Amino acid sequence: MDARTDIALTTDLGIEAPPDLAPDAMSACRPFPAQPAHNEALGFPGALVEDWQDQAIAKMGELLENSRPLRVFLDSCVKCGACADKCHYFHGTGDPKNMPVARQDLLRSVYRYYFTPLGRLLGRWAGARPLDADVLEEWFTYFHQCSQCRRCSVFCPYGIDTAEISMAAREIMNSVGLGQKYCNEIIGKVHKVGNNLGLPPAALENTLEGLEEDVRDDTGVDVKFPLDVKGAEVLLITPSADFFAEPHVDGLIGYAKVFHQAGLSWTLSSYASEAGNFAMFIGSYEQMHKIANRIRKAALDLGVKRLVFGECGHAWRVAYSFLNTLAGPWDFLDPRYPVPQNIAAITHDLIQRGGIRLDKDANAGMTVTLHDSCNVARASCLGDRPGDQFTIPREIIAASVPAFVDMHPDTIGDKTFCCGGGGGLLTDELIDLRVKGCKPRANALKQVVDDHKVTHMVAMCAICKSQFTKVLPQFGYPMEMIVSLHQLVSRSIRLATNA
Repeated sequence: MDARTDIALTTDLGIEAPPDLAPDAMSACRPFPAQPAHNEALGFPGALVEDWQDQAIAKMGELLENSRPLRVFLDSCVKCGACADKCHYFHGTGDPKNMPVARQDLLRSVYRYYFTPLGRLLGRWAGARPLDADVLEEWFTYFHQCSQCRRCSVFCPYGIDTAEISMAAREIMNSVGLGQKYCNEIIGKVHKVGNNLGLPPAALENTLEGLEEDVRDDTGVDVKFPLDVKGAEVLLITPSADFFAEPHVDGLIGYAKVFHQAGLSWTLSSYASEAGNFAMFIGSYEQMHKIANRIRKAALDLGVKRLVFGECGHAWRVAYSFLNTLAGPWDFLDPRYPVPQNIAAITHDLIQRGGIRLDKDANAGMTVTLHDSCNVARASCLGDRPGDQFTIPREIIAASVPAFVDMHPDTIGDKTFCCGGGGGLLTDELIDLRVKGCKPRANALKQVVDDHKVTHMVAMCAICKSQFTKVLPQFGYPMEMIVSLHQLVSRSIRLATNA
């Protein structure tokens, strides 16, 4: 193991024991606040407004009025403790405020003070407290130590969703001018350019031309990476990370090879060149709507028939759960296909029907495990059957490599541990939190590496891949250990020659 890490990798078959408590251990860990330009580009106040308490409470009242689930989540907790040890950040940091119930109470206590009779009457005796500067600082710190992974909700007997509470707190903070730089800056880039990277159309076109040359040199096959092609059957919406970095770009090459071999005409859009929707992380339906509408406009302008999303967990959650209400109706698309579709479902169907053939020997020497990305595992389905989000990627991997091994069952499926970098936390000033939050996943990975000689781990999420390439080396694993699902497909697919 890497001597640089100070995170002990102790595991009993991947099952996490509760950590020793370390009160306020992460009280100094917070993201950079958004600058005025980042806030104002999204229509938020440039800085904290003078009457921020009144405006924050008014915003909370608006959210409670518009979201019955939020009020239910805030009212229904009985402090049973079922969620207490389920958060990866609590396991990694030991800070009690990273227990899901304690994080919820940062907002619940303010809710009780202003919106419940007992809270107004009994104050702190009813778990209520007023919103003051110290509370706001706690919100900004600890609601940005939640990756909105929703693992705690799986274990909650009442189904309380901490992600919804974190999103509400962030939306309230943005409404009074206290936003997070990383998310708000990225959302502004999408509004201005069309993707999280701020990659202009000319640069995107040049990148895709370079990929065509690389694949032609590597395979001798003329696989196209089309851009802004009107009348194509498929519009591919993929995370912009797929355009520039490994292992993401290897997945994009895999998509292109699948479309090529299946004979599907497809295109990317320079106007809507981003599947990710960071507006979900800040809880802003208005911003989610604006980003989603770019996809709608691109689909209409290009006259496509199908909408397919690439490998990205939160992008797929937004698409699967919200796209029809955010940017529908999609009645101009081909009614024979669901809206949206996921590239994994298309690849899996082609494998099952013999539309593409994979050669496992192309990935000889690989023993692969799968990290179930949170927003795929707990917020979506990939196919038309319950549980397809778990079976489809595993069956694609099994068809692509000589050996596949699952991690401990308490760390995969709907119980999967987060990578530690989701929810808008994939920023360098939070690297200590990200490393510590990765500990449960690294423990489960260690078990299959030790027992089954696992060589690689697949993730079908851009954020997971970025997080793991940065953080896994802190646990002694090479960054190349993390691979895209369609990277395996790309290496194993049998391509027909141009002749």
